Amino acid sequence: MTMSVAEADAQLTAPGQMFEMDEVEIRGIPTRVWKNCPATLADILQMSRGHGDRVFLVYEDEQLTFEQHFRRAAHLAHVLRDRFSVREGDRVAIAMRNYPEWSVAFWAAAAAGAVVVPLNSWWTGEELEYGLSDSGTKVLFADGPRAASLAPYLKGLGGLDAVVVARAGAGEEVEGTVPWADVSGEVPDQVELPSVTVGTDDNATIFYTSGTTGRPKGALGTHRNICTNPISLYYVNSRAALRAGNPPPAPGGGEQNAYLLSVPLFHATGCHSILVGNILAGGKLVMMYRWDAGRALELIEREHITTFGGVPTMVLQVLDHPDFPKRDTSSVRSVGYGGAPAPPELVKRIKEQFNSSPASNGYGLTETSSLSTMNSGADYLAKPDSVGPPVPVVTVKVVDPDGHEVPTGEVGELWIKGPNVVKGYWNKPEATAAVFTEGWLHTGDVARLDDEGFVYIVDRAKDMLIRGGENVYCVEIEGVLYEHPAVAEAAVIGIPHPTLGEEVGAVVSLLPGRHAGQEELQEFVRSRLAAFKVPVRIWFYSGELPRNPAGKVLKRELRDELVSP
Repeated sequence: MTMSVAEADAQLTAPGQMFEMDEVEIRGIPTRVWKNCPATLADILQMSRGHGDRVFLVYEDEQLTFEQHFRRAAHLAHVLRDRFSVREGDRVAIAMRNYPEWSVAFWAAAAAGAVVVPLNSWWTGEELEYGLSDSGTKVLFADGPRAASLAPYLKGLGGLDAVVVARAGAGEEVEGTVPWADVSGEVPDQVELPSVTVGTDDNATIFYTSGTTGRPKGALGTHRNICTNPISLYYVNSRAALRAGNPPPAPGGGEQNAYLLSVPLFHATGCHSILVGNILAGGKLVMMYRWDAGRALELIEREHITTFGGVPTMVLQVLDHPDFPKRDTSSVRSVGYGGAPAPPELVKRIKEQFNSSPASNGYGLTETSSLSTMNSGADYLAKPDSVGPPVPVVTVKVVDPDGHEVPTGEVGELWIKGPNVVKGYWNKPEATAAVFTEGWLHTGDVARLDDEGFVYIVDRAKDMLIRGGENVYCVEIEGVLYEHPAVAEAAVIGIPHPTLGEEVGAVVSLLPGRHAGQEELQEFVRSRLAAFKVPVRIWFYSGELPRNPAGKVLKRELRDELVSP
């Protein structure tokens, strides 16, 4: 590296530079912000029109240019205002797969001044009903299957004025709903965004947490929260280039990036980082109907994908796929992932199999509007078990159970502060008070910092095992299991023990055609870690481990299935 992280930060954020920072008061808390950050989502949509006839969205054989997308979103925004009487602060929800209509509905709702509520398309009808009722949604955009699953609950949703349905198949028609064609109609050649009164710190989105414990909570984000993310993404790319001795990339210039969208848009990564990031930067977004590693390789070849990723497991599935050597993947320039712990060996495999394409591993939460830290390029090769340093507008600290900051290198709970941290949880003041303190988000993640400010996620606090008084961090054991040549996936879970409290268990999925027994894997872990970290029981799971839509392994589900009370 030609300069340190601190030196690069100082150069890129200097007065007059694109990444200059300012300090503003947000809800009474002095906060660093990007000075040149777009104020609202409507501003980003307006800016996207400058990309003109470049292709923006690709779905199967369908394409939309940036101009076509802008006009459809602007037209629909007027429909929301004029036909459905949507006003500033009203909630407009989306419950559908990753279709082009998802993006059009999202940007239209934001441009109409509404608070957009992306709902989990994996939810059941009852769960969707909860999200609509909890958020107080006025208008819902759904696809056929989601509308059909909601049909029995619609009459009980008194505040829901309209359900607009896209791509309904046979048997998915629901009485009383509005077909997408009725609101898309003839889009005029000349259409502008409606005039609305929305400020940068006004409500913009409600994203529901994954709900692995209890009812999902709606993270209430502002326009500043979500608009900060694409600037932070551009910043980390610029910092990596500068530290490698290269000029920072020009915004929106040069060859168009092509991004393979492999994660749901209802997730913060899919929406904040990929959808919003690409519409602002002028990137092409290639949508998948559902995740399939073989199909991903086809699209990488067909669409000349430059960037793909998701959660680490998705990248591993592509690298391990038998079609990998048969497909042209030479267009791939970067592989990014987050949302779950990444095996340290993954970065080396990416470097080898993608001809030295740089990899990056980011860290963020729904409550941090996606990105907070990023590790990329040479830093990632040097520190593959870190999620990198925070972006300059984000401050992190590691604290003890009493909230006091611990010395560098010691383990504690990670707290985050910045313009990306959401207001709190929708209509849940007690949950908000428990997790947010004077601008600081208590992440619940166990972490440590090194002397350069790089963050190391040790484990989720709730997944940490305590065996006979010894802390056992699951991610450490999982990382070792992933290094075994026969292991495709691994999850460490606690097994109740009358004396020790808990013992270490592991659930493992093997690669096709590979074989390994419990004793072999136990010896493999024993040769690398302390004896108390060796799993006393290993279950072999057929197929992929169960995950929520954010890509995180459902450990509670595994415990309930495999461990006797």
